[in-house]
Amino acid sequence: MKTYTLEELLSVEVSRRVVDDEMNFTGIGTGGKAYIRACGIPLVGVRLAQTKHAPNALCMMGPVLDPVLDHETIPDSNWEYDLIHWPCRSQIPLEDCLGLFRLGLVGMAFASAAQVDKYGNLNITCIGEYENPKVRLPGVLAQTDLAALAKRVCIIVNHDKRILVERCDFVSGASGHEDRSGLPGGGAAYVMTNLCIMDFNPETKMMRVHSIHPGVTPEHIRQNTGFDLEIPPNVPFTPVPSDEDLRLIREEIDPKRNFLNAGITQDRATLED
Repeated sequence: MKTYTLEELLSVEVSRRVVDDEMNFTGIGTGGKAYIRACGIPLVGVRLAQTKHAPNALCMMGPVLDPVLDHETIPDSNWEYDLIHWPCRSQIPLEDCLGLFRLGLVGMAFASAAQVDKYGNLNITCIGEYENPKVRLPGVLAQTDLAALAKRVCIIVNHDKRILVERCDFVSGASGHEDRSGLPGGGAAYVMTNLCIMDFNPETKMMRVHSIHPGVTPEHIRQNTGFDLEIPPNVPFTPVPSDEDLRLIREEIDPKRNFLNAGITQDRATLED
């Protein structure tokens, strides 16, 4: 019987990739599935890493620098007013926040997107032609900076062929690997979905499956991917969270589920429906 949630599984996968003494970056969101992917899972992953192997890892949540990731101080609401009043080491102007990217001081940056292409580029601007889009999206936010300048980008999205596409309709974050000339950052390193964990083949520059979540088949992954995805033979299953990981998440880090099940309304959201 499954004893963990998808959000907990991905939080543990994030934590394994957090490096000590590095700054990690998330944006600020208000709730719902987009917030869970772009902020909630990364923040729980960073806090889990701080308690286990990376005590000096930091997190920059937009202009909020190193918020106290403790269940007693985490605000009950994910509304922006409450988030920017969260106890933290410092609050800095947005220009200084983006300046840390330009100084090369951001290790891993987290992002989600409406489209991610096979090279790892991001799109949160529009679906369809820019001049006459089918859907107009938020714009670019901080994706231009994090995609170009962060040492690594970790992307968390739903595994859907409309999201994982051959080519983005518009590139709001150039984290792809087909040509990174002139871009000092490392680009997309990981893509985490409800079906698998992916990284990038250093020879083809394209996405490939790193591990498959328990209960998922390679065929299911192919059916839900919008391009020809490399799935190596004998690819392993994603390790399930340990009992200690689940205890830390449920009892010490996020007992009220303000991160992993953050809702826009009072109803809690989940990535599993």
